[in-house]
Amino acid sequence: MKIDESEKLVLILGGARSGKSKLAEEIALTSGEAVAYIATAPVYDQEMAHRVKLHKERRPDHWFTVEEPRDLTAALAAVPAETKTVLLDCLTLWLTNVLLADYDEDMPSEKIDGIEETIREELSRFCVAARKKNIRILMVANEVGCGIVPESRLGRLFRDIAGRANQQVAKEADAVYLAVAGYPLQVKGGA
Repeated sequence: MKIDESEKLVLILGGARSGKSKLAEEIALTSGEAVAYIATAPVYDQEMAHRVKLHKERRPDHWFTVEEPRDLTAALAAVPAETKTVLLDCLTLWLTNVLLADYDEDMPSEKIDGIEETIREELSRFCVAARKKNIRILMVANEVGCGIVPESRLGRLFRDIAGRANQQVAKEADAVYLAVAGYPLQVKGGA
């Protein structure tokens, strides 16, 4: 998939196994430029280790990788100067890492609001830092609000915070694509 050169900040959303990561990888590959991959997934179990392994196998060996589960702005700063395309996969895992670092089932709503404010501030810092670089940033995120209402408090909070975070990034993005069954639908940007 090739996208317009003016689309520097790009959000690619999709559900589980929608092909969003593969689409982002295709865009990065077709650029023909130096690519850096920001990986936000910590490996806690065999299932996640297998998923990470599959992602790594799909990427070319010459792509530079930054593994950073929580500090997106620092990860962007660690990208080599010659990089022209950055693929961040994924914002939703990053959000999970930030949320779970401080979450407690009994915490009051005000503290949860504070966690969400931290998330908004970091996303804002990241988008500002991304705009200052002369590079394309491809951000992958899950669209999690299309299913049933989660049973647990944490599940509902996660769904709501993820939805608002996606809206925040989409507002800043030059283009937004929704991956459906491996195909991109352009939601924002283009002609």
